Amino acid sequence: MDRRESLKTLIIGGAGSGLLMSCRLENGEEVKELTDIKENKLYYGRTGPEAERDEKLLSEDFYSEEEMATILVLADIIIPGDGEYPAASKTGVGEFIEFITKDLPEHKIPMRGGLRWLKTESNKRFNQNFTDLSQENQLAIVDDIAYPSEVKPELSQGAVFFNRIRNLVTTGYFTSKEGIEYLGYVGNKPNVWDGVPQDVLEKHGLAYDEKMLKQSIKPEERNDIETWENYEV
Repeated sequence: MDRRESLKTLIIGGAGSGLLMSCRLENGEEVKELTDIKENKLYYGRTGPEAERDEKLLSEDFYSEEEMATILVLADIIIPGDGEYPAASKTGVGEFIEFITKDLPEHKIPMRGGLRWLKTESNKRFNQNFTDLSQENQLAIVDDIAYPSEVKPELSQGAVFFNRIRNLVTTGYFTSKEGIEYLGYVGNKPNVWDGVPQDVLEKHGLAYDEKMLKQSIKPEERNDIETWENYEV
């Protein structure tokens, strides 16, 4: 199972819901609403002061360009592209992490500290910043901090950081339009009810009123509101 499939299984299996909940989905906002945040469309039931706060957060930048570039590289390592599905960096994950970090300030110090740790570790090993490394060398560092049970004690700070950013990337991706499509989640959709099946009606000796069926039940008029003006009982 590849990395994408592993994360998909995690989300569908329910463990991922904890990740989602950790980023304030417990407020009752729908997944689509967080996608709207990414698109800077604040039509998700906020009060005036809440909408004003969101606008303020969206207008500010917390991460530097270098930090955001590192976040996006890590995002694509965590969730790379897969055929028709884009890599995480193409789905607004960067904007999501930027917003969540400001919305939940407890992320600020750990994220900034983790990015600095990664920069230091990268320069210590390869004398280059993380974003300038070859993919092979980037993965060499990530593989050393991505599996908590196998992390060496001296790399524990990096492992804590990676666990945090993995949660954020996963949450951001699977609440994006692309991530939801990847999961195959369709949500609640109006269904078409064609009435009681004919064999059930026959079993109970019942039948629909043919006149009503002819006059009032037409598939092409399902969305029309019946007036009953010309129906005679």
